[in-house]
Amino acid sequence: MKKHKCIEPIILSYLNLQTPKENRRNIITFFIIFLDIIGLLPILGEPFSYAFVWPAVLPVALLHIWAILYVVAPFQFEKSYYLFFGIYGIVNTYVYFLVIQKFLYVHAGLSGRVPFILGVLFLLGLLVFFQLFNHRMLYSGTYTRLQRNDHKFKLSPILTASSIGYVIAHILLSTFMTESLFVIIIITGVSILSILTAFFSISVHRYYFILKHEETVKKVYPQFGLPKKARKQR
Repeated sequence: MKKHKCIEPIILSYLNLQTPKENRRNIITFFIIFLDIIGLLPILGEPFSYAFVWPAVLPVALLHIWAILYVVAPFQFEKSYYLFFGIYGIVNTYVYFLVIQKFLYVHAGLSGRVPFILGVLFLLGLLVFFQLFNHRMLYSGTYTRLQRNDHKFKLSPILTASSIGYVIAHILLSTFMTESLFVIIIITGVSILSILTAFFSISVHRYYFILKHEETVKKVYPQFGLPKKARKQR
């Protein structure tokens, strides 16, 4: 990255991209552990409820089909991977929302629309927050300072407060609406993981950023988006 001094530091900091092999590894790891085991398995488990199965299975199935491209040909589809991974973050966060709702309605036996409406608001708020947070981190030069190993950088109090607030909101929601310690523990754990998957959604912005600065991307990564065989020839 140091040899590209003519490129604006803020743009260069956002083009610190992973290799296609790392992209493939991310998909396999996050899909199996975060989406399938932690997300989909509780939805399909007992007590079984069609009300939560179909809203989860359909987007997850479509995402798995789409993921084949980046497992089979990660080099050729390197660019669209960032759009895919951002959508994955949104879908995984949504599936975690369904997991929380299932534990509230099915396991804890709640009724009414209040838990669902609050859950939707929490979900949307978390996703929107990370888009705004990412925008601020980029254009304030924070990503640049992080990549320069600026040890004076500290985690944003806003991020910390928002992340803790999201978890606390779900803890309070589950505590006030159920006395089940098991349900409270599960909801707390899934809420914490939701913060991570929601953070992955910022990759959608990076995809459109790459499209906007595609010429610059080619300067930094001349073989970006080429099939594996074409890269070997070069």
